[in-house]
Amino acid sequence: MTGKFISIEGIEGAGKSTQLSFIESYLIKQGKQVVVTREPGGTGLGEALRELLLSPNYMGMSPDTELLLMFAARAEHIAQVIQPALAAEQWVICDRFVDATFAYQGGGRGIDIERIQTVSDWTLNELNTDLTLLFDLPVEIGQQRVIKRQQQKDRFEQEKTAFFTDIRQCYLNRAEQSAGRIQVIDASQSIEHIQCQVIKKLDVLLEQ
Repeated sequence: MTGKFISIEGIEGAGKSTQLSFIESYLIKQGKQVVVTREPGGTGLGEALRELLLSPNYMGMSPDTELLLMFAARAEHIAQVIQPALAAEQWVICDRFVDATFAYQGGGRGIDIERIQTVSDWTLNELNTDLTLLFDLPVEIGQQRVIKRQQQKDRFEQEKTAFFTDIRQCYLNRAEQSAGRIQVIDASQSIEHIQCQVIKKLDVLLEQ
């Protein structure tokens, strides 16, 4: 028996951080051992790569370089954190996973999906999430939330509206193609309504 693997996805400003804490608390209340992690990141090497990927100092980074750095961080993350936790029957909650790469580097950067899939197949070696919660909301609302944070925008947050529109559409396309694994949550509602949706999705997984 192994643990379960959950990822949370969404465009900037979708409220993932708030919901991640809620999901962690809810699963712990159900008696699960939980590991919370993130991508890019999750390991010492991954966090170092995250700094490079998010730094506004590298606005001209090649899309292919960005893609390969993402998967380099992911390969280390899987080997050092995710697979050991699942083998120990722990539940892993990851702030972004491979669907983010298809959305950001595929939909946003325009890298051919088949090229991404080739690297993904090699890196993941059949590993995937048991459940991905896609927190979806209009791009304009997400951007307004990012502005309200009053923090310096990272390299991705500084992109144009069209970039995030393409990302959102790619996410929704993937959700349609993987309707069982990827569950869409309306993130434009109140926190309470969002959490009710989340609980329903988690309860289904808990019963499996």
